[in-house]
Amino acid sequence: MTEQEKGHETEDERRWRFVWRDDEYIIEEPSEEEGKLVAPMLASEGPERHWTQALLDYLSPRQAEMVRALGELVEHESPSLDKGLLDALAAALCARLEAVGAEAHRLANPGGGDHVQAVVRPADPAAAATPPALVLCHFDTVWPAGTLREKPFQVEDGRARGPGVFDMKAGLVLLLFALAAIRDLRLALPRPVVALCTSDEEIGSPTSRALIEAAAGAAAYALVLESPLAGGVLKTARKGVGHFVLEVHGRAAHAGLEPEKGISAVTELAHQVLRLQELSDPSRGTTVNVGVVRGGSRANVVAARAEAEIDVRVTTLAEAEWVARIIRGLEPRLSGARLEVRGGLNRPPMERTEAVAALFQRAQSIGRSLGLELAEGSAGGASDGNFTAALGLPTLDGLGALGDGAHADHEHVLVDSLPSRAALLAALLLRL
Repeated sequence: MTEQEKGHETEDERRWRFVWRDDEYIIEEPSEEEGKLVAPMLASEGPERHWTQALLDYLSPRQAEMVRALGELVEHESPSLDKGLLDALAAALCARLEAVGAEAHRLANPGGGDHVQAVVRPADPAAAATPPALVLCHFDTVWPAGTLREKPFQVEDGRARGPGVFDMKAGLVLLLFALAAIRDLRLALPRPVVALCTSDEEIGSPTSRALIEAAAGAAAYALVLESPLAGGVLKTARKGVGHFVLEVHGRAAHAGLEPEKGISAVTELAHQVLRLQELSDPSRGTTVNVGVVRGGSRANVVAARAEAEIDVRVTTLAEAEWVARIIRGLEPRLSGARLEVRGGLNRPPMERTEAVAALFQRAQSIGRSLGLELAEGSAGGASDGNFTAALGLPTLDGLGALGDGAHADHEHVLVDSLPSRAALLAALLLRL
């Protein structure tokens, strides 16, 4: 270290020096005269000297700072279909990521809001050549512009509230502060970190899916900073999601004068709705829900057209293919009626494979070093982690801050969970 470099160090930077030795970080204190590393101490000799404790010691006093950053991100509204607001937040995220040592770039997206890619490269050439860790997060929300006027960001009774605070502006804060801790504590990453912050997750990731899958093809594993299950439970399985539209074509006729000349698309649709509901099987985790129906023009006209929107949730790809085959193969019940099916599987299921289970077990062990007892569960909703897991990449989801109410009026984050979850993310990036 040069004298000039030493002159820019803070007290925190001078306090810690970490070296990986014998499968464990040790802390070595710098010589005042030469800046050399002396007096090594094994982390196991004192919990206050352990590298995981160092992460907590760094992040815990910064809880208020984390809350301020969360408020700033929440107050920058970012509905999925507002390119102007999304692009502005993408620019702000790039600046924040660069401030914590990442190389950040906006990825132009003519079809929606720009995406953001950030890379942190280890100094060690061998580590830099290792397949990277992939971190997934999104900055779009389901809340329309102007929601802040009715639901402003506020912190009360240990809960931060505001549109998108839990899903998933808090995840962005965890990423920023985890990277800051790794940089400021001079901890050595074992591999590069590639973070993708996308602008369209809430609408099915139509423009970011190709980016995510390309990044997954080069990665060692994926961490998804979506909100956890109740109590901070991580997600090792998610259902796949499909959306279909069933359109029925009949023939119009006067309902009073000559109804026999008509073919009711509404009646045909009613038969098909009952058939579709029979596909649901809770024992297999399969749900088929006809959530929206439309049809007809007037009460005194035999309906010539009707349609239904169908939501499909499945736990395995095999089940998804079976359900899709049945829906696409539906046959009309009324003579002369015609069926047309559009749509398909939007997100494949995130299945709990052996690789996913092994990744969770490693994360659970790392969590214990931070005093966290991590548990796992499955979710009925999907995320971008579904894409990476379907490609065979070990994926761990639900690493966001604790809270509740995604997409709901009571959406909130427990602010006390911010430091420990940021420490967990940093520890995973350091050890996996």
